[in-house]
Amino acid sequence: MKKILALTMALCMIFAMCAVSASADEPITLTYAEVNPLEGTIVGAMAKAFKEKVEELSGGAVLIDIQASGVLGSEDQILDNLLGGGNITDISRISAFALTQYGCDKASLLSIPYTFVNEDHFWKFADSELAQDFLNEPQEIGLPLRGICYGEEGFRHFFFKNEVKGLDDLKGLKIRVSSDPVMTGMVSNLGASATSVPFTELYSALNTGVVDGAEQPTANYFSNAFQEVAPYLLLDGHTLGALQIVITDNAWAKLNEEQQGWIMEAAKYASSVCREKVAEIEGETFDKLAAAGATVIPVEDKGPWVEACQPTIKANTEKLADVYQQLLDMAG
Repeated sequence: MKKILALTMALCMIFAMCAVSASADEPITLTYAEVNPLEGTIVGAMAKAFKEKVEELSGGAVLIDIQASGVLGSEDQILDNLLGGGNITDISRISAFALTQYGCDKASLLSIPYTFVNEDHFWKFADSELAQDFLNEPQEIGLPLRGICYGEEGFRHFFFKNEVKGLDDLKGLKIRVSSDPVMTGMVSNLGASATSVPFTELYSALNTGVVDGAEQPTANYFSNAFQEVAPYLLLDGHTLGALQIVITDNAWAKLNEEQQGWIMEAAKYASSVCREKVAEIEGETFDKLAAAGATVIPVEDKGPWVEACQPTIKANTEKLADVYQQLLDMAG
């Protein structure tokens, strides 16, 4: 009996060791949320590049499960889940200013109207030590996530159901923007009414007249088929579509030091792919918009727009005036 018991215990130990070994060999899967489609968008190209590089560097030990087209909810819903300790997603691509409403003051500076004069200006910032300070801000104020890289999706423009030729035509219109004080303040300064609508409901809201217009980068405008219900695209370029990839502390803690290194290297690669894709995808998008019958309206003089937005610009940069000046100085 003792021999049988000893043999049984030995077998149990072997099985347990095998189970631990098998568990250790199982890949870690991290869910990546993206509210826009993967195809035809700059953010989609960035997501695919990040996934490709993580899985290449890790040899399949770390897998990225991309959930795109808003299947996990709106950006606000995803962020609420990330910050609330939920387990719906581990990584997300978010607008760079989205963390403003959670106490990240530096993040708000990236959405100040007419800050970046062109894409090169933004990438000088993204490659600088100042950008690392911005990415680390969530950790500094105790939020359970961290930024791992920046990217951009071109300048953001307004689009409308009915023709809008200039600044005066915005008066009284209902324009959908994210629930951010800078964006809502900007729309108010321009004479319109800022209206909160979840991104996943925006097409319907435009179609039914709940809102008269909205704003997005050009590629997102087309990939979400907004030109079908709001065919007038006004190229005011009020803000650059700065974005970042964030990862939760819970997901970060699942990874050892080497795996964390793979994540950071993949983020750097995804950022570089984003930079390369902006001009390419925007050029293709304008060709597609022309073929689809959309009307593209240039803004020849942005001076009156900049002047109208001064109340919001000043109110949202006073606390960090020195940091904001550093951003402006990078244009040189």
